[in-house]
Amino acid sequence: MSEPKIRLHVLAPLQEGAEIDLTADQAHYLFGVMRQPVGAAILLFNGRDGEWRAVVTRAGKRGGTLRAEARTRPLQTPPDLWLLFAPIKKARTDFIVEKAAEMGAARIVPVQTRFTNADRIRQDRLQAHAVEAAEQCGGTFVPEVADLTPLDRLLDGWDDRRILWADETLTPDPAGLRAAGAGPWAILIGPEGGFSDAERTRLRGMAQVVPVGLGPRILRADTAAVAAMTLWQMALGDWRAAGA
Repeated sequence: MSEPKIRLHVLAPLQEGAEIDLTADQAHYLFGVMRQPVGAAILLFNGRDGEWRAVVTRAGKRGGTLRAEARTRPLQTPPDLWLLFAPIKKARTDFIVEKAAEMGAARIVPVQTRFTNADRIRQDRLQAHAVEAAEQCGGTFVPEVADLTPLDRLLDGWDDRRILWADETLTPDPAGLRAAGAGPWAILIGPEGGFSDAERTRLRGMAQVVPVGLGPRILRADTAAVAAMTLWQMALGDWRAAGA
């Protein structure tokens, strides 16, 4: 029996014998684009029940049905890490969301700062990018992508979650991150124009904020997001746990 090569995210509960109805888009992809016949094996995940092997039991132009047979992998939850970032150009914002989903963000929050170029986002489109990233990279969890939130409003209601603030004026300090300790964290990436003086003052005055540099070179916002997540994962995340 050949190994399934296609993975789909579904909303329905997954258990042995469960019948999963496909959306029109999923049916078009499976049967119109990928030419999967009845009896083909597909991998499914819903972000709650792990990954399941399923077979196509009905194939149509506008719909179809799969039957879950056996769980192939348990749910792998990410660390309690949020990514807060100021949206930039469309393609690069898409890149940030995709890489955050791949690299283990539990929640992704676009924030409106003083110098953020975008004043709106398509939350549903970015959520779809997170789903697609999980499908393609073998993930079993899909992070929530929140709607655009003003940074000041977000910080007004902030709890004790620590914030790795990517500050280009500093040097990298993984030891400082490790000293701050494990627990709930967020990474904050600013806009292309940087943070305003007022935003910097507020962040420096918050006990939860740990300012950390990302190296001697100025990074684009999308590169900074990947660099900061890598730094945090190596210092405190499940990359470090896997290599311990």
